[in-house]
Amino acid sequence: MLLYDAARPNPRAVRMMLLEKGITVPARDVDVDGGENRRPDFVTCNPGGQVPVLVLDDGTWLAESGAIFQYLEEQFPYPPLIGRTPEQRAITRMWQRRVERRITEPLYAAFHYGPAVEMYRTRMVVLAECADGFKVLMQDGMAWLDALLAGATTVVPERFTVADIALFVALDFVSSIGWPMPSDLRHLQRWFRATAERPSARASLHPRSSQTGAHY
Repeated sequence: MLLYDAARPNPRAVRMMLLEKGITVPARDVDVDGGENRRPDFVTCNPGGQVPVLVLDDGTWLAESGAIFQYLEEQFPYPPLIGRTPEQRAITRMWQRRVERRITEPLYAAFHYGPAVEMYRTRMVVLAECADGFKVLMQDGMAWLDALLAGATTVVPERFTVADIALFVALDFVSSIGWPMPSDLRHLQRWFRATAERPSARASLHPRSSQTGAHY
């Protein structure tokens, strides 16, 4: 296998999962800032033009972090980060989707349409006028989850999963670029601090993080 990696939150989520499972996969860094992921040779294999990508041993290009999570879980089931049983796996996917829909998807849209709009203007449809609205949706989702985390230590009750990983890397990224988590969300703040203490959280940071100050 080969991981097309980059200084971005979603590749970090895959790195964090690999660390949690104790897996080492050869990696090649992609220069997203320079547009390497939008070049014809890359887009021919991955029409989405995104990172991360996991190239399998038979040459298959597997994109989308959720799909990569699923593949790695099936190939390396222990420790389980999606679930041991069909019920556990379904519950994890349910929570992962809730986190994506209510927090991480509006979060990334707010970033692409706001602070990063000039970079992405030539790469995708950008709606700069929607940036503030997506930020409001992100904050509403965070408040929604904060209430649900009262008395809980993980997004999926009693299990650390890929839902925690996906949410953590997104919130760590935006906090590092000047969008701090509201201080009144004390349950989410507690969850975030506990997740940040996991060895995989620090070890998954891209080397560029120390140069730019952005956590990805």
